[in-house]
Amino acid sequence: MAVTIDAPPDQVWPWLVQMGGDRAGWYSWDRLDNGGRPSAREVHPEWQGLAVGDYVKYWRGSQGAVDAWRVAMLEPNRFLGLHGLADLRLHNLDPNQPRPRAYTEGLWGFLLNERPGGRTRLVIGGYEAIRPRWLWRLYSYTPLVWIMQARTMSVLKRNVEHAQAHR
Repeated sequence: MAVTIDAPPDQVWPWLVQMGGDRAGWYSWDRLDNGGRPSAREVHPEWQGLAVGDYVKYWRGSQGAVDAWRVAMLEPNRFLGLHGLADLRLHNLDPNQPRPRAYTEGLWGFLLNERPGGRTRLVIGGYEAIRPRWLWRLYSYTPLVWIMQARTMSVLKRNVEHAQAHR
């Protein structure tokens, strides 16, 4: 999935690195994926620190913000790569240990391609694997992820362009 944003990559990047359940939210439908807490509508300097190995959190009901996606790759103003590995109760697993019989694993990447005229093409992609394979029918969230991700891209575009217009 992709969207063109009327702002350069260095203006889009701060919005990406502040994502997370304990930070700016996911810029989607907050009631569904952020515990009803509103996603940020501005860049927050205190949420700009993110490094390989850090966890991006997800809001999970009464548990609050829990580790969900480990930052696997980070190239400022260019690429953010997240890796998720969990058992079917959504407890994180150590990627250096053997996989259990049942688990889910995914990669989620955010690529910023600079375009002429100070614009950015944001490309979001990834994959999800569930083992054993037959569990795919029960646990696959692909349609929901597509809908939520489309909303995230729309809100990111709106927020970044609004901030850019007020510079």
